[in-house]
Amino acid sequence: MKRQNPLRGKAAARHNSRISMGGEKMKVIVLGAGVIGVTTAWFLAQEGHDVTVIERAQEPARETSYANGGQVSVCHAEPWANPKAPWKTLQWLGEEDAPLLFRLKLDWNQWRWGLRFLQQCTKAKAKSNLQNLVRLGLYSRDTLQAVRAQTGVIYDQRTEGILHYYTDPAEYEAAIPAAALMREVGLDRQVKTAEECIQIEPALAQSRYPIVGGTYTPSDESGDARLFTNELADRCAAMGVQFRYDCAIEALLREGDDVKAVRVRSEEEGVEVLHADQIVVCLGSYSPLYLQPLGITLDIYPAKGYSATIPVTDPEFAPTVSLTDDGYKLVFSRLGDRLRVAGTAEFNGYNLDLNEIRCKALINRTSQIFPQGMDYERAEFWTGLRPATPGNLPYIGQTRYPSLWLNTGHGTLGWTECCGSAKAIADLIAKRKPEVDYPFVVGI
Repeated sequence: MKRQNPLRGKAAARHNSRISMGGEKMKVIVLGAGVIGVTTAWFLAQEGHDVTVIERAQEPARETSYANGGQVSVCHAEPWANPKAPWKTLQWLGEEDAPLLFRLKLDWNQWRWGLRFLQQCTKAKAKSNLQNLVRLGLYSRDTLQAVRAQTGVIYDQRTEGILHYYTDPAEYEAAIPAAALMREVGLDRQVKTAEECIQIEPALAQSRYPIVGGTYTPSDESGDARLFTNELADRCAAMGVQFRYDCAIEALLREGDDVKAVRVRSEEEGVEVLHADQIVVCLGSYSPLYLQPLGITLDIYPAKGYSATIPVTDPEFAPTVSLTDDGYKLVFSRLGDRLRVAGTAEFNGYNLDLNEIRCKALINRTSQIFPQGMDYERAEFWTGLRPATPGNLPYIGQTRYPSLWLNTGHGTLGWTECCGSAKAIADLIAKRKPEVDYPFVVGI
């Protein structure tokens, strides 16, 4: 069913009149209605701008934001690129159910991305990237909480923290110094014994593999990114934001030394050229495809992730605290009467086929840890493309074209970083210094 645009004209007019008196009101086009695009639209609308969101799907959050792991995970946001990553990646080559799987292709973009990834695997760069991710993540989590308080949006959120558990003693021992490192950068990452892990999440007591310990971050959260995005889109529309669904983007159009127009195609209107004072690209993995013709090269490659959404049949045996199985790189989030399990990364271009082996791997491990309380026969599988950068840092800021902006490349942390990134880009467009210390893009 095609989503309707629930505009409330009088309320929107009052809001825009009140806000725009404090600064310049501009026409802004946001490309993409995932969690990044919708939060960007929200903060721009809060500034009083005339915002239009272009989305090729029938409603918000139909692609990467549709069924992710649900974790707002700041305290476990280590970059993939670290000194141990190259060896682990080589170990996993050819394993269909590996947590990280490179399907090597005759694709220059994949090879270039891989080389840039290796360059980010030094100890110094991994530490710098971690510090930037932590600052952005903390700021974004605070901003998400402020949006939640302001709007009353409900999205099956839980604030009991995130517990990383281990069933392998060696992996648990390796996690202890890693937790100390995270505490050094200001994060509350607590080492827990097996008994303490089960006290935090009693459902782990039924695991067929004994829990040997874990690390717990009580300040982290979880929730349904798709529900949040849809709820916030409704609130954006009430403020006057126009959503153009079923509207495919054909090209960004250069006019001299700037980009202030986009050519789109829809079934209702055919081909149109839409003009704006500012354009923000929030197209995830597809961002490089639209920017390459303008001479802008982004180090973004799609990392294909999988999830399963499993009905909960007996709440007594289903987890309530969001969990991460570090050994298998899986995350678990309780979303109402559903359990979301997500993980793995497959570098296979823009392929969106569901791999049966990788889907089964999700269910096999989940049923080993939680053998009761879930209806595994009715699990719904999903795959999506996460826009990965070599160092895990998203592109936020201004391109070489003064009116063209980027808010993209958040990888697996789009849900964690969405509100902070969106607020920062709204500040930058307003020529204000953002409240977070981050290496923003300038003139790429």
